[in-house]
Amino acid sequence: MDILLYDNWERQLRPFSPIRKDWIGLYCCGPTVYDYAHIGNLRTYLFEDVLRRVLELNGHQVRHVINITDVGHLVSDADDGEDKMETGSRRTGESAWDIAEKYTIAFKQDLLTLNMLPPQIWCKATEHIVEQISFISCIEQKGFTYTTSDGVYFDTSKQDNYGYLARLNREGLEAGKRVDIGEKRQATDFALWKFSAAGSNRQMEWDSPWGRGFPGWHIECSAMSAKYLEPWFDIHCGGEDHIAIHHSNEIAQNMACHGTRLANFWMHGYFLQIDAGKMSKSSGDFLRLQSVIDQGFDPLAYRLLCMSAHYRSQLSFSWDALKSAQTALFRLRETYFALPAGGILSQEFADKFKTEVNQDLNLPKALAVMWETLKSNLGDADKKATLTYFDQVLGLNLAAWQPTMSEIPARILDLAEQRKQSRINKNWAESDRLRDEIKALGYEIEDSAEGMKLKPIA
Repeated sequence: MDILLYDNWERQLRPFSPIRKDWIGLYCCGPTVYDYAHIGNLRTYLFEDVLRRVLELNGHQVRHVINITDVGHLVSDADDGEDKMETGSRRTGESAWDIAEKYTIAFKQDLLTLNMLPPQIWCKATEHIVEQISFISCIEQKGFTYTTSDGVYFDTSKQDNYGYLARLNREGLEAGKRVDIGEKRQATDFALWKFSAAGSNRQMEWDSPWGRGFPGWHIECSAMSAKYLEPWFDIHCGGEDHIAIHHSNEIAQNMACHGTRLANFWMHGYFLQIDAGKMSKSSGDFLRLQSVIDQGFDPLAYRLLCMSAHYRSQLSFSWDALKSAQTALFRLRETYFALPAGGILSQEFADKFKTEVNQDLNLPKALAVMWETLKSNLGDADKKATLTYFDQVLGLNLAAWQPTMSEIPARILDLAEQRKQSRINKNWAESDRLRDEIKALGYEIEDSAEGMKLKPIA
């Protein structure tokens, strides 16, 4: 059964065929660890997790790489401003090295909490300075660099196809530029190595053939993907915001050094929208996964919510939508748990499901197949076996769930206590309202002579 994936290089669906026989190379641009990841960031990693699961469902072995950007990502994509790690250090009062470690651990925990498969390879920019310097030297030897007073830059005028991934209008960008580009020759040129400013007190800097400083943001991914996946590999992923700058610059670097566009497929997840705009860490106002948990939601409800929309469409986040996803998740868990084991996979529904996920990860339709399976005339044990097959891709961890919950979320307990007080005060309208709110969050409340009982909705 063919896998069709949307390739942003070709701007069309294409049949996927591995470059190698023994493994598929999958590189996913990781976080800049100057702050916590927000749920919009995590939506991209969820799409990449599903991609890997679909490839493995089809019998492929995946070599999955995620980088950690812990140096070199400046506040401005125009190669000026402060390193985000230095900004984070000043904000927290901790060293850049310490916050990198702190937020890397937090990011990895978020992935585990959302039941994402960990990559086989984690790679940090600060641990691959030698590889980055070597890559810049290769680009320099090929004649694609120039040096200014503040760094070594990539000369995009030397590449006729620069920016093809984003279909950039380079002449229009030059004619319409409104900002000072300093000593750069073109607005699209970008830093490969930045010099430490005289008298500065940078926490992260290294010696190089060009002077003491630090690598630009884009070179780390070219250097590390070449090291762990070779200069030409199968799939490169990231968020849609990477297309115009970061991924275009990665491609430029690889074309200059190795003569390849880096990856056979370029795939991008679209933004999570909230309050009519994309969620952004730079604004300082964003929702963490922990924020969702603190509101009484199961984190896998967020996973299910993300799967309700195609990864190439923007998803509008709302608490009501998350409540609906949580209700659906709890019902699915209760149903799965109640079904007897020992059944046989339904090949009919397995093929339907696989057809949808192989069609560019069409999870909304795959979820429809799942609900159709539950409503079908299959035997109960066969339904369970088939749901177990689906969960290899969905990642809802259905088999691990138990109906007796040792800890009910604090948000639910707080609402239940408020309802108890409302009943003591004979405020029946408020009591009913709180019951409905608890129900919307996926729990039902029972009043008896022994007291109040809470349990997940079946």
